[in-house]
Amino acid sequence: MIKNFFRYHPPKEAYHTDISSYPKENLIIPPQKVEKDIEKNLSYAKELFSYPDNGDIIIREFTISVKDKTYKAFILFCDGLTSSDSINKSLLAPFMYMRNVPPDETATLTDIIKHQILPQNQVTVTDDITQILEGVNFGMCALFVDSLKNGFSIDLKSWEHRGIQPPQNETVILGPHEAFNEILRTNTGLIRKTLNTSRLIMENMTIGKTSKTPVSIAYIKGVVNPDLLKEVKKRISGLDAEYLFTAMELQQMIEDHPYARMPQMIVTERPDKAAKELTLGKIVILVSGSPNALVLPATVFDFTKSPEDEYLRFPFAVFISIIRTIALILALFTSAVFIALTNFHQDLILTNILFPIISSRQLVPFPSIVEILLLEIAFELIKEAGVRVPNPMGPTIGIVGGLILGQAAVTAKIVSPLMIIMVAISGLASFAIPNYSLSFAFRLSRFIYIFSASIAGIPGILTAVFVNTISVFSLTSFGVPFGSPVAPRMRYGIREALFTVPLWKKEARPGFLKPRDNIKQEKISRSWRYKSRKE
Repeated sequence: MIKNFFRYHPPKEAYHTDISSYPKENLIIPPQKVEKDIEKNLSYAKELFSYPDNGDIIIREFTISVKDKTYKAFILFCDGLTSSDSINKSLLAPFMYMRNVPPDETATLTDIIKHQILPQNQVTVTDDITQILEGVNFGMCALFVDSLKNGFSIDLKSWEHRGIQPPQNETVILGPHEAFNEILRTNTGLIRKTLNTSRLIMENMTIGKTSKTPVSIAYIKGVVNPDLLKEVKKRISGLDAEYLFTAMELQQMIEDHPYARMPQMIVTERPDKAAKELTLGKIVILVSGSPNALVLPATVFDFTKSPEDEYLRFPFAVFISIIRTIALILALFTSAVFIALTNFHQDLILTNILFPIISSRQLVPFPSIVEILLLEIAFELIKEAGVRVPNPMGPTIGIVGGLILGQAAVTAKIVSPLMIIMVAISGLASFAIPNYSLSFAFRLSRFIYIFSASIAGIPGILTAVFVNTISVFSLTSFGVPFGSPVAPRMRYGIREALFTVPLWKKEARPGFLKPRDNIKQEKISRSWRYKSRKE
């Protein structure tokens, strides 16, 4: 019965194969051209936006006088996305109060409106009425004039949004304290402000057949691999989805392995980090309405780096990298190794330590695997609750969960004190993981290692590590092996991937990206030092 359930296919009648079977209100009106009769354009616009049922759609009809002739006209905009003051001053006022300005007798009505009447800096003239009206959803103002076979799309966007604030998930002590927000052009401006070069390209695309969410693909011309850029464009343009709104949704639609635990794209909220990745030959994708950018391709070593590594002096950066590596190991293996040692390999534990462990677990009614699973799940619940509850209650959740419940569990002999210490070390180390997506992968992998240790001890952990390593290094990110530049070994980038390297020694771009320009900076970047020696 279970097999039949999963093999069930709805009858053909369940699918709408004929568009005529859809209700009229769900149909997408096909594109049309602008008519010379303004009444037809007005009727089409009202039908498209369900006017006057749509309360935020404003239609303003008026007349204009050009060359001693009077023409009917109307504008259409969305209240809340367009500035009313700009419409009054930059659109209606020129038509109503500047009508007596003598126009060029040889110019057409379209040229007069665009070049002599409208003072707005961004005006698009087209005969596609659907394209003009779709811009209304993005803050544009549509203008139609009688007797003209084209319309005007005028940029008067003005909507409420967050200002530029400090990063929330990638905080640093040193370095810039600017983060992306939900406005696409603000985000592209932050990158261009950081990376001041004319070779920086921001290509525009849209995702979602109905949502038509604007997307910018950023790369450095002359550095990025053309094949990589072509693959990115192919995946984005090949999406057949009705609605896509954020970078995280786009990530799920274009990644190579959607079922893998490891993320295959870097998600960052820092413009400086995005700019640095661009200089390496990578591609950054920005989505309107999303405060995060996608950086691709990515390797497993990219997720272990922190944005602050390049802002610290070399000795400090090395020390922090060592601490972070230890934290990664503790977050994965602390609980699993403790289970393996106490259940299978007691001879590896010192006698002075083994006796306290045995005595602390004598009154605990559960086996060690159940005990540690209870604590790990409780820790995940506390972490999740701390994120979801309102900010003033977050510390309260941590105090209640970490102190009161932990102490009560020890007093009730449900868990042993040493087991709480192991879980606390593992949880504390997980907070040192610099990438939010990687922390989720580690949280899942930790449970796999715990089960492997409870079955076969240290050999079980090593087997799980072997299988997990093979699965991770078999992944790809836009065709780039996930283990690059170590597996397969590349000429450039292996030193930077494995170790913390001084800033002045990062001369080459990663070889796995196959950039058009391999050299990032001169071999002797601190030329002042060598010049002073010669002198």
